[in-house]
Amino acid sequence: MLDLLTLVFGLALLIGGAELLVRGASGLAKALRVAPVLVGLTVVAFGTSTPELVVNLVAAYRGEQAIGFGNVVGSNIANIGLLLGITGLLRPIAVHGILVRREIPMMVLGTVLVIVQAEDQWLTGRGSNTFERDDGLSLLLLFCVFLYYTVSEAVRGGGHDQGVGLPVERHDDTTPRASAALAKLSGLIILGLAILVVGGELTVRGATGFARSLGVSEVIIGLTIVAVGTSLPELATNLVAIFRKEGDMAIGNIVGSNIFNLLFVFGVTASIAPVPLPPGGMVDLAVMTAFSLALVPMALVGRSIGRGRAGLLLLGYAGYVTWLALR
Repeated sequence: MLDLLTLVFGLALLIGGAELLVRGASGLAKALRVAPVLVGLTVVAFGTSTPELVVNLVAAYRGEQAIGFGNVVGSNIANIGLLLGITGLLRPIAVHGILVRREIPMMVLGTVLVIVQAEDQWLTGRGSNTFERDDGLSLLLLFCVFLYYTVSEAVRGGGHDQGVGLPVERHDDTTPRASAALAKLSGLIILGLAILVVGGELTVRGATGFARSLGVSEVIIGLTIVAVGTSLPELATNLVAIFRKEGDMAIGNIVGSNIFNLLFVFGVTASIAPVPLPPGGMVDLAVMTAFSLALVPMALVGRSIGRGRAGLLLLGYAGYVTWLALR
């Protein structure tokens, strides 16, 4: 019970810390008159993935790489199957052109690259399937390429109006640059980061103890409880987006967060410490790939995710969780 309470409290801190970080960073960008679209493409997308990053950094530091693997893979599966399924059931989501041309293909490319990296025994003859530091660096390099083209297009006049699809908070450029306001916003950022660090430590500690007390592998806890918990900021962002009738933001948030998780979060994790592929991990990667590929026909045919397609995503996720329970 103590481990469970620690886990729940840690997840609550992660969500609260991420909210403070995004609010402070967005307000600071507003005060400094940074373009709103750049805030959406960087601060908001990165902010909703901050819980995954902090959990993985703490897990790597504590030598609990199985939780880090399960967190990233499970979050990406939950983002598409659970979050996008819920969002599509509430309101059909339109898929705009730039998602079809760049973001969805980049997500699929990153997913395939991770699967290739996982097959070390077959590809390189290594003794075990492990994500080494060179694998992490290659993911980070691909992330830098993606970020460069995304920001470049926004600077050239692309962005939200042309369907970049990441949530963008509109600001009034007349906000004063008073030193007191800047100090307050900086304080929010520092406080948010501090809460995230504490929340990440408690989440990993609680998840590890909870898994051991139940006799369940840590990767299963990472794939389910931790993954869904760290995906709650994405769910909150999607609910706000659809109630504002901006469904393109919802799917853009999901795809963008999955790219951040795979290329940046997992890249940083593997660069810090090698991540062994846990038992059954290849099946989890295959499920993540299947959900990612499922977005391709949905984006190309009809360019929308209606209630029927959203229901299929939810059924797929329910089937995966049932298989995890049996496993």
